[in-house]
Amino acid sequence: METTQQFEPSVPVKTLYEGPRGTAVKILNRVERADAYFDKLLDAELRAKELIDSDKALLAEIVHGVMRWQGRLDWVLNGFFHGNYVKAETNVKNALRVALYQILFLDRVPHHAAVNEAVEFIKRIRGEKPASLVNAVLRNIIRSLDGIRYPDPAQELVQYLSAYYSHPSWMVRRWLERFGREETEKLLAANNEIPDLTLRINRLKIEPLKFLSMLESNGIGYRGSPFFDYFIKVSSLAGISQMDLFRSGYFSVQDESAALPCILLAPQAGERVIDMCAAPGGKTAHIGELMNNEGEITAVDKYEAKLNFIKTACERLGIRNVTYMAADSSELSLPPADKVLVDAPCSGLGVLRKKPDIKWKREPEDIPRLVVLQLALLENGARLVKPGGVLVYSTCTTEPEENASVVQQFLLKHSEFHVDHPLQSLNKSLVTPEGFVETFPHRDLVDGSFAVRLVKSSSGM
Repeated sequence: METTQQFEPSVPVKTLYEGPRGTAVKILNRVERADAYFDKLLDAELRAKELIDSDKALLAEIVHGVMRWQGRLDWVLNGFFHGNYVKAETNVKNALRVALYQILFLDRVPHHAAVNEAVEFIKRIRGEKPASLVNAVLRNIIRSLDGIRYPDPAQELVQYLSAYYSHPSWMVRRWLERFGREETEKLLAANNEIPDLTLRINRLKIEPLKFLSMLESNGIGYRGSPFFDYFIKVSSLAGISQMDLFRSGYFSVQDESAALPCILLAPQAGERVIDMCAAPGGKTAHIGELMNNEGEITAVDKYEAKLNFIKTACERLGIRNVTYMAADSSELSLPPADKVLVDAPCSGLGVLRKKPDIKWKREPEDIPRLVVLQLALLENGARLVKPGGVLVYSTCTTEPEENASVVQQFLLKHSEFHVDHPLQSLNKSLVTPEGFVETFPHRDLVDGSFAVRLVKSSSGM
């Protein structure tokens, strides 16, 4: 509970939270109150016309940066705060985080500018006394930058890794038990890196070589993917949604790890495919491209609004063989299909590079709760596959309870399915001895993910 009385503004909130730093605090406040995901909030602010392009870039940098490094920022602030930092009023806490992120990580922002912005913001929101506190805390930190101390790894390894690499201690503890210190530290560091943007070239609309020449003519640098010849990486693509290349449907933004389930599914022209958990739609569209618009895809999601988003994306990409169904996929009833994809809801611990807010929203008890849903979806997916058909199970997490364990539990009940080892179609470095496909950010330089191809016997028994 916050101990400070909430401020009731006498001027419009929009005016109070002006500029990139004030807007950043507004977004962080809403994320902390757990009513929204920061990427959607940030996207809404970036689409607004109040900020110039340079301010939009700073806003995105600050919000992502504070989310990524919140654990380290809070460790430092807790050591310098006068009073109980944990119970500090939300505006004060996030103004301090925004300022300290700039002080610790942004060389181009002078320290005094970061402090003054925070002080003036809190003065406007909360008054003179809290503003003086913010000023004192930040200036004390600046004077002590070379003397900041973290927990001693020899005595408190979990606490050290948690504070220094900005991850919840429960996450650090479970990875230490699984990987040991060296690999855990590499994984934590990789999760804090800013990933390149990965593009999937839409071969329905353009040849990859022609697309690359168009990037070059627009002065956009790129490098190829080591896994797929129609995926490329770019370091930046500012204003991506406004580009003619995007509006023309020549590419989608998709990590290579998200392509793996579709490659395992190997949908063929003329087949019937069910995508049981279709939102946000990247895999649905990829399946449509692989099928060359021939055959039928049923994209299923519980929420009509998400289906409309998928439909808009497919229309942009020229995908015309998709039907959309609002339904609970764990109870879905449809005629059996040739191929079924269960890209299950999961803890998302493989995508912390792109969605760092997941670190602070997830709790360890979420994992067993999600496993129940994952098994229910896989169970129903098995019923929706024709004899001789293919069922692909995938997640964007690295956690074995949600991945290999779910598949093993499923196979114990379903002897009619077997794992089809994908060594012929994929880089063998991604495939485990059991035939599971696993990726890790620190090892493969893509998001963490899991996928497996399960084939149903032709007798269905």
